[in-house]
This record gives sequence, C-alpha cells and structure tokens, in this order.
Amino acid sequence: MNTCFVDTNLFVRYLTDDDAEKADRVEALLSKASDGKVRLVTSDLVLVELIWVLESSYNMKPEEITPMIRAIMATPGMEIINGELMARALELYEAKNIDIVDGHIAALMKKLNITEVYSFDRKHLSRIGDLNRIEP
Repeated sequence: MNTCFVDTNLFVRYLTDDDAEKADRVEALLSKASDGKVRLVTSDLVLVELIWVLESSYNMKPEEITPMIRAIMATPGMEIINGELMARALELYEAKNIDIVDGHIAALMKKLNITEVYSFDRKHLSRIGDLNRIEP
C-alpha cells in the first residue's frame, strides 16, 4: 500500500468546496484511504495552518471549524503526526476561545511538563489555568 502526505490545500478545497472538481478529487482520495487502498499522513502543523486559512480567508468561526478538524482526524486511513497533541490543542482552542497556535503551545507545554511560559500575550495564554505566564 502506498503512503502519501496530505498538504493543507487539499483539506481547504475539500472543506470549502470552493473548487468543486478538486473537492471531488479529494473526496475520492479520502474514500480510497477509508477503503484501505492508500495510507494518508498529515501533521499537526498542517491542521494548524488549515485552521488559520479557514479563519482568515473564509471567515469561519471556531465552532464551525472544530467539527471539521475532528472529522479529518477521525478519517479512516489517515494518520495525524502529533495527533494527540493536536486533539488537546483543539480542545483548548474551542473551550478557552484562544488561537490554535496558543492552544498548541499549551498542549506541548503540558506534554513536556512545563508550567511557565515567557510571553507578552495576556489575551490568550492567560486564559489557560494551568499555565503561569510571566514576562521577562
């Protein structure tokens, strides 16, 4: 079985259907993965970029985006590199109303048992209760 990496733009086409022909091709690829004909791999960084694109270019809100990202992560035949980390980042993004990158930072810190972060970001990182944001 062939293993292939999936880039952000395929997910954008599929989720927004802004190019129906390309969206259909991505849907066929995902079906091949579900049927075990191809193994697909993507990363947490791709999903973070996808969220950013959906927010900034398509004016989508977290409550619209989160179910889509979870569906991608649950796709049979799709492996997400750092998937557990991304799942936690997505939880924080949704629950704490923070940027996905800040959610990713917090999830990574938790994984590494780091509780203090140097940051001037009072808006987002301060919303995460188990982090201690400090300024240099």
